[in-house]
Amino acid sequence: MPIANINGQSIAYDDTGGEGMVLLFCHGFLMDRSMFDAQIEFFRDDFRCVSWDERGFGETPAEASFTYWDSADDAVALMDHLGIDKAVLLGMSQGGFLALRAALRYPERVQALVLIDSGVHIDPAQVTAGYQQMISHWMSEEPLGEVGVQVAKLIINEAELSRKWIDIWESRDRYSIKYPAEALLTRDDITHRAAEIECPVLIVHGEEDQSITIDRAELLSGQISDCRGLLRVPGAAHASNMTHPEIVNPGIAAFLQALALEE
Repeated sequence: MPIANINGQSIAYDDTGGEGMVLLFCHGFLMDRSMFDAQIEFFRDDFRCVSWDERGFGETPAEASFTYWDSADDAVALMDHLGIDKAVLLGMSQGGFLALRAALRYPERVQALVLIDSGVHIDPAQVTAGYQQMISHWMSEEPLGEVGVQVAKLIINEAELSRKWIDIWESRDRYSIKYPAEALLTRDDITHRAAEIECPVLIVHGEEDQSITIDRAELLSGQISDCRGLLRVPGAAHASNMTHPEIVNPGIAAFLQALALEE
């Protein structure tokens, strides 16, 4: 497993190599780079696929507070480390939060965005309070129990994958989410800056997503000037790329093929 020492962090990543268009996969909260296995397997023959563990997840530690602007800096620093000039950033939820900020801060480095069950908004106070309760339990010494089951249902809502991820969560140091949780709960609202996104954007969203409901995606599709479409994924919850790759992968492929024709 390669490690990039960038921005004072030790970032774990995978890189398929190759000369094609670069796809940089950015995972969601509580997940890691493996959540994109189905996409990397699908795209690796035609694209250079890079996936990474963001601060506090997988094999990348988080030892201090940070924001999603810092995570955006990490993404671009990883590109620098790998000699990548421009990339398509594919971000799921938290990964989309940082990808959007990368597009705002480094527009010349972001060729396009694929936003999977993500957004520019902040959560209402009632939702934030619920997350705070979940996170407090998560960082306690109590078994995950029903909290783990409910989180898996919210994110995945598919029995086999849910069991897999509950096992992963149970095996990890659950206190490691302290700083990532701060970043999630205190993120800034960039709704007013959505129109500044200049690159092409594809929005992918589960129709049954209860964490970020699809009306958020519908609103965002009208706020971004070069939104190329909203791919609605029937039956999918928050991690639509994991549970419904048979819909998500071809939809992303069509978007990428259109981009390639514009080069």
